[in-house]
Order: sequence, then structure tokens, then C-alpha cells
Amino acid sequence: MSNIYLFSPSGAIRDKKGFKRGVSLLKSMGHNVEVDPTALSAFERFAGDDQTRLGAIERASSSGADVAMVTRGGYGLTRLLPQIKYASIKKAIKSGTDFIGFSDFTAFQAAVLAKTGCKTWSGPTLMDDLAVEKPDELTLNCLNDFLLGRGEGTGWYLKRKPLNSFLDQSPAKYSKSGYLAKDSLLWGGNLTVLCSLIGTPFFPQIQGGVLFLEDVAEHPYRIERMLDQLMNAGVLGAQKAIVLGQFNRYQLNSHDKGFNLAGVIQRLRARLKIPVLTDLPFGHVEVKVCLPMGQKIDLYRDDADVLILWSDDHHHDHDH
Repeated sequence: MSNIYLFSPSGAIRDKKGFKRGVSLLKSMGHNVEVDPTALSAFERFAGDDQTRLGAIERASSSGADVAMVTRGGYGLTRLLPQIKYASIKKAIKSGTDFIGFSDFTAFQAAVLAKTGCKTWSGPTLMDDLAVEKPDELTLNCLNDFLLGRGEGTGWYLKRKPLNSFLDQSPAKYSKSGYLAKDSLLWGGNLTVLCSLIGTPFFPQIQGGVLFLEDVAEHPYRIERMLDQLMNAGVLGAQKAIVLGQFNRYQLNSHDKGFNLAGVIQRLRARLKIPVLTDLPFGHVEVKVCLPMGQKIDLYRDDADVLILWSDDHHHDHDH
């Protein structure tokens, strides 16, 4: 079992019933759960004002828990980045506390990586993944492996798509098998949040990494604009590979006239000399794997199968 500390550094929780359901689920999985005293606070759209949420981060850092898990994303962490005490976070991570979350939590993760070089985890949050009526079984299995300190990688299957799509009309570099990256730093998260950090001290300067990206409710032209920003800032070309997770909950309209996400990805591939893989089960979707942000990984492809492998150095000390 794992000792989990739940805290709310971003958006306010409006669904109290769901919150209780999520906590009960974690307990039923055999874990100890401690809830931060301000986890259910609300101020405007946030889980408390800035000072309240900074306090929650501080308490999570000093909790001594195996895992500090955010309750939800939303918006709020970019406001706090200059005030976060990174030395406390670093100390907590070095002492064995793993921080996990996604979406708005990308801001925290990127800043921690830029400021301390420490690893955090991209994965489920309480409200998105555990508070729902029917949590996804695969997501729960991945989360439990992470909570028990036994994850050593993740894999997925590249979907075969119809003509004029991701895998067709691609240069040969996308269909080759074998290692696409070895001993490369895995990093990334929410595309919008990452782009908002470019040019700040909270954006990690990663060369030769594997960058994974996801986003929600962003029209493909916005996704393309943000990818162009990363491209023009020299970020994309400096990586070994780009791995795209899920981009969903957006609406195409009659003005698009055939402009779509597949075209955005095709254009990206045409402009980069590195592999751009799709279909990573990560993002604002039911099936979500856990990924070590800031850890060296190997990226391997065998036809339609892709694997991200890491050496497992995060065994929680379960005897304390």
C-alpha cells in the first residue's frame, strides 16, 4: 500500500460527492489517504486564494507521503510559479515523495524540472479519473502499479487510420522499427500550459529528449499555432522524438473546409526530421497511463507497437 496526500493547487472542487467517491476508491484499493485541510476550499474559480494554494503545496511537500496527488487541474498553478519553494519540493522528491497529476499540473511539473531537475509523474487526478461513476480499469491498473512503485514502462498500439491520415503519406522515418530514442529525457504535458511558459525561467531547456503533448477543447488551428510556437522557439527540433497523446473535445466547423488535426500532424511531420508518434493513451480521456516526467527513457517501436521503457527507481518505502 501507499500513503497518499491529496491537495488542490489549481481549480476548486464543485462535486463534493465525487470527491468522497474518489477518496473511498483509493482506500478500497488498499492505500492510506490523507486529505489536505484546504483541499475543498474555494475562492473564485480556484481551490482557495493564491496563498491558500501555496500553503497546500508546502504541506504536500512536508507530508512525508509516498505520493502527493492533485485533486484536479483547471487553472491556477501558473499564478503561483514565482512563489513556490522549489528547495522544499526537491527535498520532498529526494526523500521519496512522488508528485502526480496532469493538465494544469504541467506548469508545476515543468517548473520543478527547470528549477531542480527532479522527476514528477504525469498521470490521473482524483476528480478526473477516480471520482467518476465508472473509473476506467486500465487507468486504475496503471495508477496502482505506480502507487505500488512497480511501473517499468508503458506501451500502446498505433491505430491504422484511413488514407490522408497520420500513418499514410508519411516519410519512411515514421514507419521504421527499433529504438527511436535511447536514454532520453521524457518530458511534456499539456500543450497550452507548456507554451505559456516559453521564455520564462519555468520552461525546461531539454535537448535530445522525448516530448509528449496533449490538450483538450482546442481547435486544430490553435494546436497548430502552439506547435508552430514550439517549433519556432527551437524546442521541437532539439528533441529525439515527439509523442502526441489525445487532443479531444473540440468542434470543427464549416469554415474549416477539410482543415483538421490529421493535416496539422502531417504538416508537423513534413517539417521535422524526427519521428512524430500518435495515439499515446494520455490526456483528457478515460484511459490514462502514468509517465515519469523528467526521467530517462527508451522509446521503442515495432511496427504498430510502441513502448516507453524506464528503469524502475521509484520503489516506495512501504515500511514506514
